[in-house]
Amino acid sequence: MAGPTAVGKTAAAIQVAQQLNAEIISADSRQCFRELDIGVARPAAEELQAVPHHFIASHSIHQAVTAADFEQYALDKTAQLFRKNNYVVMVGGTGLYIKAFIEGLDLIPDIPADLRQAIITQYNQQGLSWLQQQVAAKDPLYYATGEIQNPQRLMRALEVITATGTSITQFQTRKKQTRPFNIIRFGLELPREQLVQRINERVDRMMEQGLLSEVEQLLPYRHLNALQTVGYKELFDYMDGLLSLPEAVERIKINTRQYAKRQMTWFKRDEAIEWLKPDVSLARILQDLGKNII
Repeated sequence: MAGPTAVGKTAAAIQVAQQLNAEIISADSRQCFRELDIGVARPAAEELQAVPHHFIASHSIHQAVTAADFEQYALDKTAQLFRKNNYVVMVGGTGLYIKAFIEGLDLIPDIPADLRQAIITQYNQQGLSWLQQQVAAKDPLYYATGEIQNPQRLMRALEVITATGTSITQFQTRKKQTRPFNIIRFGLELPREQLVQRINERVDRMMEQGLLSEVEQLLPYRHLNALQTVGYKELFDYMDGLLSLPEAVERIKINTRQYAKRQMTWFKRDEAIEWLKPDVSLARILQDLGKNII
């Protein structure tokens, strides 16, 4: 089950899993870090108790977790869960993780950790324009065909060309893997005005729950890749005196809305996803699952 942030995926997935007596695998690239809670909208304790969840608070921010790591984790966990039940529910908004699970990933050489961290540091200091200039100069093939507004993709392209001397496009075979089980895809969506309201309300709620205190505790680790994310970067800027607190909160809302837009752009490319509204998702999903028994 895919969709943008704040659309209601967690609640819908729990309902479906309870009806199917299934367990949930989270496809979220930040909720897997145990040190991050409020800022990544980790499911509440009662939600985690309602249905067993996997890949939630399973790793430390000091670990490098990639889409390839998630692919292997999710395939291993799915095989384990299928020994108990015919269904597994996957839910999340990290499109690359879901794609990795469904189709597999291209085999790209391992990148030295110090090189990856050096690029992240440079990006944090000099911004997107520096990253674009570096990729344009070193990997013009990717720059001409890739997502040049996506810093994560640009950093990946830059680290591959720097480490191997070969464009990342040469490693992208686009050969899809075949999984030994059926995958039925659903996405949740809302009208833009409604989603914007949910995002704004969620950010306000996060601040009330103590997001600022959470970020303050993580300040010594701000350089880690896990913390280069919305909700944390803006409050680091506040602590640096670059923004007032109201400005930082407003920036979180804006950046979250932009992130949600990017998520929808990614997921809408997948024609296999059936799009539903959260309030009708449960009945429709169960109906469709009845027609497509794994």
